[in-house]
Amino acid sequence: MELDSIVGFLENKSILVTGATGFVAKKNCNQIGTVFFLVCQLETSVFVEKILRIQPNVKKLFLLLRAGDTKSATQRLQNEMTGKELFRVLREKWASNFNSFISEKLTPVPGDISCHNLGVADSNLREEMWREVDIVVNVAATINFDERYDVALGINTLGARHVLDFAKKCVKLKMLLHVSTAYVSGERGGLIQEHPFKMGETLNGTFGLDIEEEKRVMEERLNELQSEGATQEAITLAMKDLAMQRAKMHGWPNSYVFTKAMGEMVLGHFKENLPLVIIRPTVISSTYKEPFPGWVEGIRTIDSLAVGYGKGKLTFFLGDPESVVDVIPVDMVVNSMIVAMAAHANQPCQVIYQVGSSIKNPLRYSHLQDYGFRYFSENPWINKDGKAVKVGKITVLKTMDSFHRYMAFRYILLLKGLQIVNTAFCQYFRGKYTELNQKIKFVLRLIELYEPYLFFKGVFDDMNTEKLRMVLKASVAEADLFYFDPKCIDWEDYFLNTHIPGIVKYVLK
Repeated sequence: MELDSIVGFLENKSILVTGATGFVAKKNCNQIGTVFFLVCQLETSVFVEKILRIQPNVKKLFLLLRAGDTKSATQRLQNEMTGKELFRVLREKWASNFNSFISEKLTPVPGDISCHNLGVADSNLREEMWREVDIVVNVAATINFDERYDVALGINTLGARHVLDFAKKCVKLKMLLHVSTAYVSGERGGLIQEHPFKMGETLNGTFGLDIEEEKRVMEERLNELQSEGATQEAITLAMKDLAMQRAKMHGWPNSYVFTKAMGEMVLGHFKENLPLVIIRPTVISSTYKEPFPGWVEGIRTIDSLAVGYGKGKLTFFLGDPESVVDVIPVDMVVNSMIVAMAAHANQPCQVIYQVGSSIKNPLRYSHLQDYGFRYFSENPWINKDGKAVKVGKITVLKTMDSFHRYMAFRYILLLKGLQIVNTAFCQYFRGKYTELNQKIKFVLRLIELYEPYLFFKGVFDDMNTEKLRMVLKASVAEADLFYFDPKCIDWEDYFLNTHIPGIVKYVLK
């Protein structure tokens, strides 16, 4: 594996990118019925911005967007990507020519990953893409741990197959790069290696994982609910329950990582001679350096803890404080994607790259607690009443037993007392009882979803990724432009001066 100029490699290339905007939308496809879903955006936006900034002579970026037509796709692109603060550096560079540059280089493509031919209805545009596309980058996913099974399967698994089938029709194709997640490993502890999944493989040693059968089970249950005249709310709950049942039956903790693992299986099994690179990032955080430090969009897993704590709503932390939380800044993930593209173009292969920090530069939950306390003590959140929110050391619950005791004493006993009072006063307190009951159920559901990660004991081997870093440093004068070595991160400085301020600025604004 050798590398010439990566910037030179990108010159005059056409790239198809899925997952170009994050949104909740509604669409009718034969495969999954009428559903709502979320498509992730963070990596894609940073990827697009980086390509345009370092190689303005890239030929074209085709961006698959969930939209009814080209006009609405163009509007969505402007609202959800190019009009954002992330593109500030590019906007300043191109000044009055920014809009014309964007129009020339970015082609919004109305479509849907969950449909055949990616739902691209415009036959002329389809033919153009099949003629021109050199690289396909699939970032589209539903990242909800508690997703409906029809949605998760339709996007994360069947959607991956649709991307592969579309890529095979691109006559100039040099490679397919697919972004997965390191947590397809499930709840394994110890050293988690960069191994591909075999078709039908499970995490609990059982046999019989058949993706066609999973699709049949999903469709059968959905049709059954619809024929019974179930409400949308009832259908959603039932399909979420089905997703968790199927995931746990085969050894995965939730539908997100289960369907992403099946997506990897599909790609590996059906790729034939197509060069395939799978990137498995860990927990993605704000930009470390480019295009500027601290940019983030949306609340990720660890960010929800910071938000809740800063606003004074997080009263306890559940988890092992000494457990490693594997965090990697989004610009490092994007750099690894671009380097892998250049390294493996036109080389029939299937390579897995786990991009994280737990081996090279481990971060612990206890560090996060300390950074959050220090930051919000010095920079308190101002609430809607204009008052500074005082934060303090929070209660740390190190086991599930301690969590259940905490909930029982603090909330469940109160709920039972409120139930008795409510009955005695002829349902006078029904509203308060219902509200508290719903909050408790919501917390318990969240804990059920996140428990595997709060006590996670694995670290992610990055031997392949390290080899890629070594080739980059040895072969390319541009190595500093495509940094993705987590050893350079000072976590204390990053969280106190970059990441948490970024959350406050871009998420809590």
